[in-house]
Amino acid sequence: MKILFLGTGTSTGVPQIGCHCRVCTSSDPRDKRYRASALVEVDGKHLLIDCGPDFRSQILNVENPQIDAVLVTHSHYDHVGGFDDLRPFCAIHKLPVYARADVLTDLRNRIPYCFREHLYPGVPTFELHEITDEPFNFEGIEILPLSVWHYKLPIVGFRIGKMAYITDAKTIDDATIERIEGIDTLIINSLRLEPHMSHMSLSETLAVIERVKPRRALLIHMSHQMGLHSEASKILPAGVELAYDGMEITV
Repeated sequence: MKILFLGTGTSTGVPQIGCHCRVCTSSDPRDKRYRASALVEVDGKHLLIDCGPDFRSQILNVENPQIDAVLVTHSHYDHVGGFDDLRPFCAIHKLPVYARADVLTDLRNRIPYCFREHLYPGVPTFELHEITDEPFNFEGIEILPLSVWHYKLPIVGFRIGKMAYITDAKTIDDATIERIEGIDTLIINSLRLEPHMSHMSLSETLAVIERVKPRRALLIHMSHQMGLHSEASKILPAGVELAYDGMEITV
């Protein structure tokens, strides 16, 4: 399995518009963060996790991109704002999309022109699949939804084989911790150093990692308040690292 990090930033991205802090003005490319998204290649299939407003710029950096299905964690704009740019991947057939019922409803409301009976030529078309807490299968690949809380909003992460991807979590219940026991690689959100109402801070994320004990943990959905990549990396325990845009790993 290969995972390409298309974006590792929070909803504002990094640099944040109008900010002139050390991180937002850094020349280190690892401090430039598009909105969080990842492309997972497994068993010859390519699964896109979330499709935010930076998707077009993200996918143009990928050589010969392929997308066979989209997995959506939740319907906040920074995770679904790029759906219209999936047009090239819907040219031959409808693109399968897997998400909770509330997310599918939001998608129909946000891009209604993609779901009308009489479609305007060229619009992207999607095959919507409602998911619950139960495992589901795409082309022989088993995917396990991971229920987490984004403040008071129930959202999902995904476990695929020995990898789990969780974003925007503030609270993770014991039942979900049990679902990710024994994984090799945990990709998980960590917004900043200080506490936040709806996202885990670094200390909260590290506490989850300590419970799960993956071989490798990579942090995503970071704001400029996480600090410079070069400096923040030095305070992380062994086996934990900051992911960055364009990073590719093998699990």
